[in-house]
Amino acid sequence: MAVYQVLVVDDSAFMRKIVTDLIEADPEFKVAATASTGKEAIQKAVDVKPDVITMDVEMPEMNGLDALKSIMQQSSVPVIMLSGINEQGMKETIMALEAGAFDFIRKPSISHDQDIAQVGKALVERMRAAMNEIKRKADREASLQKRKEIQDDVLRQSQRVQRGTPTQVHREPAQKRIDPVQPVTRPTGEQSERFQSQPLKRNASLGDQKKERSDKKAEAPKSPNRLPDVREAKTLKPIKPVPSPKESRNSEPLRSAVDQVAAASNRPIPIPKAVAGTEGAFNKIVAIGCSTGGPRALKTLLEELPADLPAPVIIVQHMPPNFTRSLAQRLNTFSPLHVVEAEDGMVLKKGSAYIAPGGYHIIVSKTADGKYILKLTEEHPVNGHRPSVDTMFESLLPFTSLQRHLVLLTGMGSDGARMMKKLYEAGVTSTFAENEETCVVYGMPRSAAELQCVRHLLPLQEIATKLVQAVK
Repeated sequence: MAVYQVLVVDDSAFMRKIVTDLIEADPEFKVAATASTGKEAIQKAVDVKPDVITMDVEMPEMNGLDALKSIMQQSSVPVIMLSGINEQGMKETIMALEAGAFDFIRKPSISHDQDIAQVGKALVERMRAAMNEIKRKADREASLQKRKEIQDDVLRQSQRVQRGTPTQVHREPAQKRIDPVQPVTRPTGEQSERFQSQPLKRNASLGDQKKERSDKKAEAPKSPNRLPDVREAKTLKPIKPVPSPKESRNSEPLRSAVDQVAAASNRPIPIPKAVAGTEGAFNKIVAIGCSTGGPRALKTLLEELPADLPAPVIIVQHMPPNFTRSLAQRLNTFSPLHVVEAEDGMVLKKGSAYIAPGGYHIIVSKTADGKYILKLTEEHPVNGHRPSVDTMFESLLPFTSLQRHLVLLTGMGSDGARMMKKLYEAGVTSTFAENEETCVVYGMPRSAAELQCVRHLLPLQEIATKLVQAVK
C-alpha cells in the first residue's frame, strides 16, 4: 500500500500536533514535514516534494493565501486549506479556492473532542480524494498518450503503403507504333505550278490581315482618359440629395447616442446590476449543483452569464455554514448577475443568483398568487450533504410550466445525479455537466453521465455560452 507524504503548515505548534495526529491515524498518510510560516512552507514544498499539503489560512509573515499562490506557480501539488470561522479567514479561504486550492475544512475546535474527530475524518476524506484525482488524471493522460501512439503508428503505416503503391503497380508504357516513312515524290508539270503558288497566296492573305489590324489600331483614340460614352453615362446612379433640416424632421427620428453605439457594436447594452433582478414574471429557471472545486467553477460560469438572463439561478455548493455568505459576496463582485446568499421566503427574480446557505436545504415553492419563492429547511442530510443538490432538483419536479435548466459542476460523490435523471425522464432535456477534462473532481458529473441524463457534457469554459443559448 502506498503511503502519501504530507506537509502540515500552521503557525500554532499545538495545532500542528493535532493535525499531524489526525492525518497519521490513517495508514495511507504520513506527515513528512511541518512549517510554521508561509515562507517556510514554500521552501519545504520544494525540498520535501510532498504529495499533499495542509495549509493554515491565517499566519504571520506570509499568510496561507500568498503561500498557496507561490506554491501553485512551482508545482501542482494539491493544497487543502484549514480555515477559521472569522470573517477575514472565510474571505481568504474563498479566494484560496479560486487560486487553486483543492478544498478546505474548518479548523477543529480544541475544546470539543467530537468536533476534532469530525474534522479529522473530513480532512482525510479530502486528502484521499485529492490522491484519487491525481491518479485518475495520470491514468487518463497515459490512456490519451497510448491512443495517440496507436493513431500515429496507423498513420505511419498508411503513409508507407501509399509510398509503396506506385512501385507495386508500375508498368512500362507501351512503345508508340511508328509507321514506315512514305517516300516523298516531287510534283511535276501542272502540279508543280499549283504547289508553288499556294504558299505565296497564303502569305499574301496574312499580310492583308496584319495591315487591316494596324489600320484599326491607328483609328483608336490615343488618350487613355477618354470620357465615357453616352450609353455608359445612362447607367450611372444619380447622387441622392442630402435632405434639408425641415425634411429630416419628417423622416425617421434620430436614435440616441446609446442606441447608435449599440447598433455599431451589434451588441445589446448590458442592464446595470442595480436594475437586474427587479423585473416581473418568468417561465424559466436555472439550477446548479457543485462541490469540490465548485467556487472556482462558479466564478468561471457566473461571470459569463449576462445581467439580463431571463431566469433566476439557484445554486447548491457543498460548504459549511457562514462560508456560503462569503462565497456569495465574492461571486457578486465578478458576476453581472446579482448574487446573494438565499434567505427563507425570498421571492425569485430573473437576473439574480441565490446560493443555498451552509447547513440548510433549499427548496423552490410557489405561493397562492403565483410567485416562486425559496424555502430553507434543516431536514436530515441527503447523500451526506445539507444543502443537497438532489433536494433542490426534486423541488422542481412539480413545476412543469417552467423551462428547467439543470447544471452539475465539479464535485465528489453523486449528489444531484439521481434527481437529474428523474427530471430528464419527466421531459427536462436542458441538462448540462462539466466534463472530465476540466473537473477538479469528476464525481457528480460522471454519475449523471453514467445515468445517461446529460444532454451537454462540456468543458467548463463552454457551459455558459450553451446555457445562455438554451435559456434565451
